[in-house]
Amino acid sequence: MEYIRSDERLEALAVQLSGAALLAIDTEAAGYHRYHDRICLFQVSTRTDTWVIDTLAVSDIAPLTPLLASDAVEVVLHDADYDLRLLARDYGVRVTHLFDTKLAAQILGEPQIGLASLLEKHLGVKLDKKHQRADWAQRPLPDDMIAYAAEDTKHLPRLRDVLRRLLEQTGRLHWAEEEFRIRVQVDAASTGSDPDAWLRLKNTRDLKPRHLAALRELHGWREATAAERDVAPFRVMANETLVEIARRLPERLDQLHGIPGLSEALIRRRGNAILDAVARARALPESDLPVRPRGPGRPPPDAAFDACVERLKAVRDRAAERLALERGFLMPRQQLEDIARARPKTVEELRAVGDVRAWQVEALGAELLAAVKEC
Repeated sequence: MEYIRSDERLEALAVQLSGAALLAIDTEAAGYHRYHDRICLFQVSTRTDTWVIDTLAVSDIAPLTPLLASDAVEVVLHDADYDLRLLARDYGVRVTHLFDTKLAAQILGEPQIGLASLLEKHLGVKLDKKHQRADWAQRPLPDDMIAYAAEDTKHLPRLRDVLRRLLEQTGRLHWAEEEFRIRVQVDAASTGSDPDAWLRLKNTRDLKPRHLAALRELHGWREATAAERDVAPFRVMANETLVEIARRLPERLDQLHGIPGLSEALIRRRGNAILDAVARARALPESDLPVRPRGPGRPPPDAAFDACVERLKAVRDRAAERLALERGFLMPRQQLEDIARARPKTVEELRAVGDVRAWQVEALGAELLAAVKEC
């Protein structure tokens, strides 16, 4: 394993890997500890060697991007979705030839799909997960954290080989390949911040508009403070504390005492800023107070539709048992509802429903069409 911290060494590595047909990769980001969730390490392994690249020390991973985007290079990841989004957002990387070991395990019906479980079961390798919640943005990184990061890609090529062989034996390789092609079509923008996140905090349904305004102001203050300090928002103040402050609408510092999550030290440091946020909400005219948006509401009862969904669900459940697949993975309820609405009569019509996959049609399409006929 080599730890790379210079642009020159990274460029040399890109040349060294130029003939590779398979690369296993992973990223370590800082989202648990930092406000600005950025890639802090980029790990890459061939079948024989592993490199850990310090992305906070090098200018960019641009020398490697042509390899990652090449259809001639199979890129192996475990649970690729978030890594692919970060790579697309931070570096414009678009992987085209993916093998996702988690997806492969799901298609095989593995009962445990975590990387540690799969490595122990299929390769006899036990991963030490003690740094799972580590702050990967800290520098310098201890040697044991660098070695820990390397383990996440070191064994992926062999795990890929085992899972691919099982997919071939079960006739499900083309199922997995369809999912891989879908998975690489990521949306980098989806990793961005959510301006309405404050509306989705727990235990806020009873808050009146003035209290909601206070919650919005407090949430915005916490976000700005976390961004300035580059720490995760919960390290500034817990969600539960924000909600309780908004519920009480305090006007004086002494009214902050006794609120769960507000220590004396935090009141001394942040008390005035908290009261300022609440005061801004108090000062708003009634016309500017937020109102929780109404959802689309429940559609009127449709006994025939509900019965059709239940009929399709029973078909799905029997197929899941027969195929030894997790029910929701084989076909989630939303897809069942889409099929119940569309009432397809042919395989072609079924395949055109929503995001139904070709492999799902192969696995249980005939049974679904038969059930729809009875709806």
